[in-house]
Amino acid sequence: MTTRRAFIGTLAGGFLAAPIAAEAQSAAKVYWIGLLGGSPPNSPGGRRAWEGFFQGMRKLGYVEGQNILVEGRWYGDHTDRLPALAAELVRLKVDVIVAGAPPAPEAAQRATSTIPIVMANHSDPVGSGLAGSLAKPGKNVTGLSTLAPELVGKRLQLLKEVIPGISRVAVLSNPTIPSQALELREATVAAGSLKVQLQLLEARAPGDFAGAFSAMTKERAGGVVVRTSARCSMPSERGSRSSRPRAACRGSMGVRSSQRPVVS
Repeated sequence: MTTRRAFIGTLAGGFLAAPIAAEAQSAAKVYWIGLLGGSPPNSPGGRRAWEGFFQGMRKLGYVEGQNILVEGRWYGDHTDRLPALAAELVRLKVDVIVAGAPPAPEAAQRATSTIPIVMANHSDPVGSGLAGSLAKPGKNVTGLSTLAPELVGKRLQLLKEVIPGISRVAVLSNPTIPSQALELREATVAAGSLKVQLQLLEARAPGDFAGAFSAMTKERAGGVVVRTSARCSMPSERGSRSSRPRAACRGSMGVRSSQRPVVS
């Protein structure tokens, strides 16, 4: 079965496949691929995220060090570095930019309107201005859309079914991702119909998790819905049996709590 990450590799390879006939005349052609994301492929989280990409490229006949070169730029916990990192890839004149989860695709598009951009995952590329429509993007961005904004209401509904008496739910989001504003509006509408009070909390980086979970515990939230974000993690203390909720996220922000029901 083809994984989503492998498909991204296939999609990126498609941008490079068009000049194959010309390449037959110039076998020495080497394509330059720019990667823009939170973690590099040689890191624990990045290895999982980019493994499928390189697998898909190899299936298309593109092998790093042979006919493709890869230049990566990684922002880690500092999304404020994205504009400068994207600009660096543009200055290098890479053939295509493969951007991880938001806000990397937005940063790449603001940096160039001519270099093709492949986004690994986005919940609302149209609402974020990355594409004119899903059928006809009309810009230099393509990739995968999860079409997730309307699903946040379903997640709240599932949480209500699991815990019928729940009255307060925390919603953890990353305000640096434009599409999450739409998801929060959907959550507010759904909460009204389910008679659930929302506690809106923000987490821009791993360092924000402790405060967010402390706040939801203090307000006695019965559960937490976590919105899609770029890779981030808050490692738990080895051997600790603390009741403080723990969180980790890779690709989609997923949370594992020892204390609260979670829907991610």
